[in-house]
Amino acid sequence: MRPIEAMLEILRDEGVTRIFGNPGTTELPLMDALAGADDLEYVLGLQEGSVVAMADGYARASRRTSFASLHVAAGVANGLIGMLNATRSRTPMVIAAGQQDRRHLLQDPMLSGDLVGLASAATKHAVEVQHARDLPVVLRRAFALAARPPAGPVLVSIPMDLLEEDGEVAVPARSPVSGPGAAMTEEAAELLIAAERPVVIAGDGVGRAGAVAELVAVAERLGATVYHQPMNDGIDFPGTHPLYAGMVPPRNEVIRETLARYDAALIVGCRAFMPHHYSPGPAVPDGLPIVQIDDDPAEPGRNFPVRVGLTGDLAETLWSLADRLRGRVPDARVRIERAAAEHARERERLDATARAAYGGSPLDPLAAAHAVASGLPADAVVVEEAITAGLKLRSVLRQDLPGSYVHTVGGGLGWGIGAAVGTHLGDPDRPVVAVLGDGCAMFGLQGLWSAARYRTPVAFVVMNNGEYRTLKDTLDAGGGTSAATGRYVGMDLAPPHLDWRHAARFFGIDSLRVETADALRDAVAAGKDLDGPLVIEVPITGHGTPEAGPRGGRGGGSGGGAAGNGG
Repeated sequence: MRPIEAMLEILRDEGVTRIFGNPGTTELPLMDALAGADDLEYVLGLQEGSVVAMADGYARASRRTSFASLHVAAGVANGLIGMLNATRSRTPMVIAAGQQDRRHLLQDPMLSGDLVGLASAATKHAVEVQHARDLPVVLRRAFALAARPPAGPVLVSIPMDLLEEDGEVAVPARSPVSGPGAAMTEEAAELLIAAERPVVIAGDGVGRAGAVAELVAVAERLGATVYHQPMNDGIDFPGTHPLYAGMVPPRNEVIRETLARYDAALIVGCRAFMPHHYSPGPAVPDGLPIVQIDDDPAEPGRNFPVRVGLTGDLAETLWSLADRLRGRVPDARVRIERAAAEHARERERLDATARAAYGGSPLDPLAAAHAVASGLPADAVVVEEAITAGLKLRSVLRQDLPGSYVHTVGGGLGWGIGAAVGTHLGDPDRPVVAVLGDGCAMFGLQGLWSAARYRTPVAFVVMNNGEYRTLKDTLDAGGGTSAATGRYVGMDLAPPHLDWRHAARFFGIDSLRVETADALRDAVAAGKDLDGPLVIEVPITGHGTPEAGPRGGRGGGSGGGAAGNGG
């Protein structure tokens, strides 16, 4: 449906029957649509202060979120005192403010202004919609946020030309969300029990909440395949468990294809799905029944509709759900055995591929990752900031112990060295192995000074390729001049070759360069006996030049300065 039609549909679905407003030119698309909408009453006020005050009183009396419509910057300014009152009184209200036509906003046309800036200090949240396709999701979020404690007004700035676009936009279903009460938990259980092919997405909230055991119980009682969320920051499900299928890649099309194999999904502690590179379409297949559990009330239904949304303590909620699932899925054991066989075959295939790539220096990135994983001490903590090589490492790691894998999706590179030092200081009884891309490590090189100063027994494994590999891979995938010519601007770190043994020496840290996968495995295994920091340089291949040596600068594992060019 058209954007304006989608807007009215969402208002109806959110229980709106009255719109409080004072119209201007930017509201004309709305006013015209209301001429054919007898079920939506427009309540006129002659000044925006009165409009917002009416919406405030209506919301309190009806105990429902009210909806108001204001006109451009001046109307928002007039309504600020009412918004401030609503914020202080915690009145749930969604305010749509008409913005000038986007096609000439650059010229600072009359009536335009920074509507979000004006309203931010007086509202719970303010946002401007930039694309028609985003309008339904933004409106759903606004209604959810306005009602969520502490309640308050949320302003949505909507450019007038956006409402007039002819393109089709989808309206996400309203997502009912509540605490983990008995009725809602039972509804969630029944939905999952009815599924023949349930799937679980384990988000990082599970690990943070110490709820891994509870999620394992739920998965086992369902016999459900389990994936980690895209680019998980920790261990949220045991890596050797027969139901574990690995990480879902951070692309909407791949997430959608993965979930399409199942007929119901349980998503726990996951900040929706955070894709990296753009791909068309949503992350979730249309019509997939979803139960979403999170300790953040903002998450259920935020980016996709859910059938049941539960909020509250994750461990407590999952245990309650597991209790309701006990003995109610007769073929759970058969499902587990089937998944175990499938996942064992995939792991064996990956291991065989990695071992086949073992050879001389420079190492194949998968072989290097496999050697690191094979050499890890049993209770080691892996701190990973290796971008492309890190993806390969994830595929071969088999970690079960919560807290044994540390990563960040924050996007600011140079984190890994310092994070590894801090990890040891926080838990000095566990060996720490930091797996770093050379580009990432360059951003945080100063952290080696602290490692030396405090004699932290961390093995810093630097995957050295001499390039920003992830950027080249992205360009190659998209085609273009660089992919056609093989000339990449600003993406090579060699020459000069970065000799990480020299870098270690500068800080007074021991170092070594490994030339084979076996030597790398042994060096990592010896990390349990370190009495101070050690830099292990690993020359790796990549980007179509496997014959390039350690001074040629090729391979996977570098990173740029932020998520946009480092991941």
